[in-house]
Amino acid sequence: MTKQIVIVVDSIDVNDSSGSKANIALIKNLAAIGYSVTVMHFTQKDIHLNGVACILIKEKKYNILYFLSRTQRIIQRYFKINLARYLEPIFGFSFTFFNDINSIKAVLKKLDVSKFDLVLTLSKGASFRPHYAVNKLPILHKKWMAYIHDPYPFSCYPKPYDWNEPGHKQKQLFFESLSKHAKHAAFPSKLLNDWMGSYFPNFNNTGIVIPHQSFEEEPMNFEKPNYFDSNKFNLLHAGNLMKQRNPEGLIKGYKLFLENTPEAKGNSQLLLLGNADYHKELINKYTVGLSQLYVQLTNVPFNEVYWLQKQVSVNIILEANSEISPFLPGKFPHCIAANKPILHLGPKHSETKRLLGEHYEYWTEADNVEVISIIIEKLYNEWLLSSKTMCLNRSDLENYLGKAYLKEQLEKVFGND
Repeated sequence: MTKQIVIVVDSIDVNDSSGSKANIALIKNLAAIGYSVTVMHFTQKDIHLNGVACILIKEKKYNILYFLSRTQRIIQRYFKINLARYLEPIFGFSFTFFNDINSIKAVLKKLDVSKFDLVLTLSKGASFRPHYAVNKLPILHKKWMAYIHDPYPFSCYPKPYDWNEPGHKQKQLFFESLSKHAKHAAFPSKLLNDWMGSYFPNFNNTGIVIPHQSFEEEPMNFEKPNYFDSNKFNLLHAGNLMKQRNPEGLIKGYKLFLENTPEAKGNSQLLLLGNADYHKELINKYTVGLSQLYVQLTNVPFNEVYWLQKQVSVNIILEANSEISPFLPGKFPHCIAANKPILHLGPKHSETKRLLGEHYEYWTEADNVEVISIIIEKLYNEWLLSSKTMCLNRSDLENYLGKAYLKEQLEKVFGND
């Protein structure tokens, strides 16, 4: 009999974040491997996915929490007073968070649990609203798989990401409770499973690895970007450059490459696409006098980015300078599917490095300018010789990020229940 999976998720809007992209890929692949999938989502707009029953969870309005949340927003917008720093140490979370939880719980309480074999919660960023809602409904716990996409709370992040945000003690208690109540915990990376298990030991017993998924994106018509020249040696970094992901080493390395290989000045380009508020001034400074650096520091539509990832010469994965990076970047499956060489800039002890392999040649730390320039020069010379055939050729990773391995992991879960 076909297994029935109900998924509770913040958003299924592919353009709102890398987390939503990863969640949609997982949802699509669960349906593709034969499971009957129902998605209950809090996107706040009507979205449909092929082969999946999608149910919109509407925000509850006209209640005290909704009123308080909107009042808090108005005070912050017009008076520039951030009440969260005073309220969240007391309550742990925002009024908006609690109202969203109540909205999700109200719908889940109507769920006929007997009809489903698995209740899967997915989230993005630091939200974990679906997880909090299901954690408050004991009737769902025996069928609950909590997907933990990132460390939580921020006090459990590795350096340099870690900090004690308002309400961190309550957030830690929430995750302690989650770790004990969820029948299964799933993580996109082995290192993240191990990392979170060091804070919440029960994850060492319940955790399995379900990596971010690769999936066949439906072709979409869009205007090809005029900033892309397919005749050039193109290196692409697409994605959010948050504070900890400093692109200066990459830019300096590329600049040094051009100095050492002046003939590349006319036929190469470094593309930086995505939000980079913290590094905006730094990046714009480098664009002066470096015409080969193209930047678009805003959110770029996913279909445009995915098309570019398949067209460029090299895709770049940039991580923070740290001792460990347990994250599996949401764009990792897209880079593998693009089948182009990956320039990985990050710590040696990282999930990306673990998957690419100990001896992967296009890797160095994000601030190692000289080695970055050497790797880019090596890639450039390979491009000169065989621009049409430069491929990553990692069928092992394609399998790991695809339907076969996902099916294998889910069958283990159903077989043990």
